[in-house]
Amino acid sequence: MENIDATQDKRLFLIDAYAMIFRGYYALIRNPRLTSKGLDTSAIFGFTNSLIELIRREKPTHLAVVFDVGEASVRTEDFSAYKANRSETPEAIKNAIPYIHRILEAMHIPILGVPGYEADDVIGTIACKAEKEGYTTFMVTPDKDFAQLVTDKIKIYKPGLKGGDIEILGVEEVKAKYEIEDPKQVIDFLAMMGDAVDNIPGLEGVGEKTAMKFLKEFGSIENLLANTHQLKGKLKEKVEASAERGILSKKLATIICDAPVEFHQEQYDLETPDFEKVKEVFEEIEFRRLYENLYRAFAPAVTGTTVVTEVEITVTEATPQQKVAQAVGQLDLFATYEELDQATSTKSTIEHNDHLYQFVSNPKAQKILVDNLLKQKVVCFDTETTSLNELEAELVGMSFSYKKGLAYYIPLSEDQGEVLQTLEIFRPFFEKEDLVKVAHNLKFDYKILKRYNITVKGAMFDTMIAHYLLNPDGRHGMDYLSEVYLNYKPVSIETIIGKKR
Repeated sequence: MENIDATQDKRLFLIDAYAMIFRGYYALIRNPRLTSKGLDTSAIFGFTNSLIELIRREKPTHLAVVFDVGEASVRTEDFSAYKANRSETPEAIKNAIPYIHRILEAMHIPILGVPGYEADDVIGTIACKAEKEGYTTFMVTPDKDFAQLVTDKIKIYKPGLKGGDIEILGVEEVKAKYEIEDPKQVIDFLAMMGDAVDNIPGLEGVGEKTAMKFLKEFGSIENLLANTHQLKGKLKEKVEASAERGILSKKLATIICDAPVEFHQEQYDLETPDFEKVKEVFEEIEFRRLYENLYRAFAPAVTGTTVVTEVEITVTEATPQQKVAQAVGQLDLFATYEELDQATSTKSTIEHNDHLYQFVSNPKAQKILVDNLLKQKVVCFDTETTSLNELEAELVGMSFSYKKGLAYYIPLSEDQGEVLQTLEIFRPFFEKEDLVKVAHNLKFDYKILKRYNITVKGAMFDTMIAHYLLNPDGRHGMDYLSEVYLNYKPVSIETIIGKKR
């Protein structure tokens, strides 16, 4: 999905704090981030990383983070069991909140919340008030309840999971998702089927499919209850017996849009962070690389020539902004591929770069290539296969590169005997212990070669894993990373081999 049009100067992003904090925490639940003192920073990292990625990607003009403040008494007064089934908040999240507040304060990002009201209500109220002033509001949350608020000027901005892309839900997307005529019918949908997460009871015997069927037929829960004579059997009895419960459920599911909070647009202007204060917090919780990502998310367009070496980045003709970035600290091997977002209107392509890509099909030439590869300290390689399933995929080619603008492609025969002969030529490269092999999703290449009795040995560096460690919530595809980090748009595979049938 493309970025939102940044030429719009009246874009307001409202982040559902706890939804995003929980999301970040559980994304790292199997491999939590711990400081040297044992503090679990998974929730802080997940939330902050997503926030920085949002700012880098969308360059929002207005932004705020909304928290729940105390108990949602506006609903518990009507239904004391509202959300009563929720388990205790993990200790790591409780510990994370003060740090997240400090980070937001240092970034000069407004922290909102109204006692007695949920974050949903505050977001709904501000979104509706901002809409009247011509703003387009993006509600940053994975929570389905917000679909009821969607209009032409209010949308859900749903961050991607496990490297997936973001999803923006507008009116048509919500209508298609729930098979309804108006996003406001999402309230009736929730009222009919209930919501186990919030402990909203709903109508007895009505699940998701039945609720969708009722909405198509009756349009609202009130109209359904006024026409229960059209229902039959046990379902009719259950719906009628739980009618009062259904009406209460609609009240509980309705996001309040008149909470006691005002929208003053100047309070939401996205300002330049106090980098030193942010750095203090990051150092305290040992976020050693996130600071560079933060700076680049706010950095203006970069000019000058970028020279990439094996272990560092040197920028010539540095602008004042670049000098500040350099003062942050020299980048390491990971940072070679970190976000150097040059904020240009177009990406560099093959036409704009000096390159020599060689097709090496002759065994004699392949042996000369291997001799050159064995002289290198670090070499990137890739395998081309007939399938992404490593159990059935067959090798059709390999590529190698050890210098910018220079790469070699080795085609492999359809005859398996000839394939094995070619691989024998390259065996010394793959098995050399003191030669670092770099690949993207290296495990796949390793498994494929293993099936051909080739074992990759020595130190290995996987750029996909490296990016996951730096940005767990981001996308990890090689073409995407090339555009984001190198400002280079690779040649489309379709222009080389045509569209897949």
